[in-house]
Amino acid sequence: MKVKYFAWVRERIGKSEETVEPPPEVRTVDDLIGWLAKRGETYAYAFETPKVIRAAIDHAHVRPDAMIAGAREIAFFPPMTGG
Repeated sequence: MKVKYFAWVRERIGKSEETVEPPPEVRTVDDLIGWLAKRGETYAYAFETPKVIRAAIDHAHVRPDAMIAGAREIAFFPPMTGG
């Protein structure tokens, strides 16, 4: 699946997107965040406070407990404010 990173998540990881193949036990967005955070220092820094990270699966905003099976694209971004 393709994973995209936006705003300071992208800046901390150092890339805007990548293709990953998480193991079968990674079933939810929350699981994916935990798995990504273990991939190295930059990922750990980007996901150090997972509760503030927002996610979208195939362009639809989802909750952390959303299942990722069948997802083509998952995007991670910080909270947005309107103005």
